[in-house]
Amino acid sequence: MDDLSLRLFRLSSAGFCCAQIMYKLALEDEGVENDDLIRAAQGLCRGIADTQQTCGVLSGGIGVLGLYGAKGKEEESAQENFKAMLDEFHAWFMTEFGSSQCATLIGERDFHGLDQSYKPICAGMIQKAYVKVYEILQEHGYEYGNRESMP
Repeated sequence: MDDLSLRLFRLSSAGFCCAQIMYKLALEDEGVENDDLIRAAQGLCRGIADTQQTCGVLSGGIGVLGLYGAKGKEEESAQENFKAMLDEFHAWFMTEFGSSQCATLIGERDFHGLDQSYKPICAGMIQKAYVKVYEILQEHGYEYGNRESMP
């Protein structure tokens, strides 16, 4: 098992959902923690608000791109390339997985039951999306893991 797979397994075993894992991986790569962000991301879990609609891998990936390119302070604006990064990630996601809907991607699930068979599906999606976010950031001049060095 490679390093990313081990990290995914550890975070999933700790009870984090897809969106939270996307954020946790990004923050770990920076060597920082942000418990408030991880808590807020739980609302994106299991297809946003536990509705099995918009996939948490998609919303988590978009959020990680936002950590780098979105507006964060009154005196800031979003980076000029932010929309292009979002469009690229969303288009890739739709091509790669065929849907943005959790229920379509993993099937109807009772997330509160004992059936955990969806986790390997989600883990594979997270792994691919995490790598794609990394690639998009690099293509747009960002140094992944270092938000201080904006292009």
